[in-house]
Amino acid sequence: MKKGQIAEGNVTTVEFPNKGIVMTDEGERVIVKNTIPGQRVSFAVNKVRKGKAEGRLLETVKKSPRETADTCRHFGQCGGCTYQSLPYEEQLKIKETQVRGMIEQAIGDACAYEFLPIRHSPRVLAYRNKMEFSFGDEYKDGPLALGMHKRGSFYDIVTVEDCRIVDGDFRAILMATLAYFREQEISFYHRLRHTGYLRHLLVRKAVKTGEILVDLITTTQDWRNVQEQEPDERAKIEAALLEKQGRCPHAGTVNEKKEKQLLAGWKDVLLALSLEGTLKGVLHTKNDSVADVVKNEGTEVLFGQDYFYEELLGLRFQISPFSFFQTNSLGAEVLYSTAREFILGDNPDMLADKTVYDLYSGTGTIAQMLAPVCKKVVGVEIIEEAVEAAKENAALNHLDNCEFLAGDVLKVLDTIEERPDYIVLDPPRDGIHPKALEKIINYGVDHMIYISCKPTSLARDLEVLLARGYVVDKVQCVDMFPNTVHVETVVLLSHKKADSYIHIDVEFGEGEGKIPVDSIAKRAEAYKPKEKVTYKMIKEYIEAKYGFKVHTAYIAEVKRDLGLPMYDAPNAVEELKQPRKHPTPEKVEAIKDALRYFAVI
Repeated sequence: MKKGQIAEGNVTTVEFPNKGIVMTDEGERVIVKNTIPGQRVSFAVNKVRKGKAEGRLLETVKKSPRETADTCRHFGQCGGCTYQSLPYEEQLKIKETQVRGMIEQAIGDACAYEFLPIRHSPRVLAYRNKMEFSFGDEYKDGPLALGMHKRGSFYDIVTVEDCRIVDGDFRAILMATLAYFREQEISFYHRLRHTGYLRHLLVRKAVKTGEILVDLITTTQDWRNVQEQEPDERAKIEAALLEKQGRCPHAGTVNEKKEKQLLAGWKDVLLALSLEGTLKGVLHTKNDSVADVVKNEGTEVLFGQDYFYEELLGLRFQISPFSFFQTNSLGAEVLYSTAREFILGDNPDMLADKTVYDLYSGTGTIAQMLAPVCKKVVGVEIIEEAVEAAKENAALNHLDNCEFLAGDVLKVLDTIEERPDYIVLDPPRDGIHPKALEKIINYGVDHMIYISCKPTSLARDLEVLLARGYVVDKVQCVDMFPNTVHVETVVLLSHKKADSYIHIDVEFGEGEGKIPVDSIAKRAEAYKPKEKVTYKMIKEYIEAKYGFKVHTAYIAEVKRDLGLPMYDAPNAVEELKQPRKHPTPEKVEAIKDALRYFAVI
């Protein structure tokens, strides 16, 4: 096949996440995304490499016999709900088949395991508790739109007033916001020109409490449309944009008075809505990042408060606009219940005297779920905001055996003195860093739970775990995202134990001169050169454990005072260009602690 060629074919299967395998009438195999098994589609070839072709979907020529479900009027335009035309049971079959295939390929015949039937979401429609809508236009220079990106488009926006994965409150807030800013003739942020005001509308609603937060994300530019300026004035503005180096620039001076009036009017529109839930907060967040992401660079409360409460499995959680929390609250209860069942099995007291590591802990939902049935839970999460939220929620739920640490799992594991008896892994979509996975394996715990939102990353990490002595006991998928291609997977792993042991004594030499092999090993270890401890290693240890940084000169000064060799920084103290104070007693003790940790003293 050639790039640019237009062709037709039948979709035979779909690989995770949404890679349709299309066979053309000529017998050629092409990957086309956003397709469903059984469809006949036309596509344009956009990539040919090493005999493999990929195509862009142009049209569904013939529907699949499986497509019998009703769809919203945005289906096919919006890039979200690829499987919406399939009955829910068919969606579950596809996801289960995809995950099972990847697990079997990763495991092979290395172990016998139980693959349990996929667990469905309690709600198939209106299950989302969070949506990030984008401002834009549906076509170039068209009217203001607010909703989701068009399928396959980086710029065009579809106003999803009939979106089925959210409830009526989301849709009412979306349409009221869009109508208001259309009336005010306010521009959206144009990512090519780096001009405009409106960026995103963030809506969060708790399923259990019905509480709602609404957050408008804008630039700090003048809310007047730059494109309406005279050519000379516009040229000046656009020239100033180029000077901002990676930041969305300011289109002139912000008229704070007019902006306050604008935001006050929008707030009043929301407060006048008749909603099923309770509006707890209306917020305004500034974001001048060039990237198309919802980023908090300062939030003001226009009404109410900047948090609300949700409940999961009898626990209460305080959630802010940007806190990580599963987007399907009822589905999260199924997911975490599955994990808890895998962990405890038929013995509810198995963790009673155990320390559990909850790695990639987020806001600590899993940790708090396990805290009542174990001795201690240590959660590690790289996002500091999430860690602070986890601490607050643990206090809210009166749990005093939870410890939450901020930092990269790879580094933080070296600072935790208490070793785990059980490990729960819930990594981001890309899976676990190879070096971090190695450290996790080295703990040698009898059992681990791996919760994955991306089966391809899970399969890759399972191959490593199996090679290092672990086996898969159970696997179960949990559908957290009905109508989409995504799925969660829970895996129970256990460490292989030898069936029996044979003791062998090995000696070298003859008669009275025989030497046991253990003695030879001890002698070799005594003469083994120690690993060089670098200044970088000492700095990283201190920062991770104590939360502050120390200068190389301070470390060199302490080492010199102790009579230790200074290796690569013998003149660090003397060669400082500017006079520097001596390290404080606190930093001296931290440095000595690090030296003791690395067995330097």
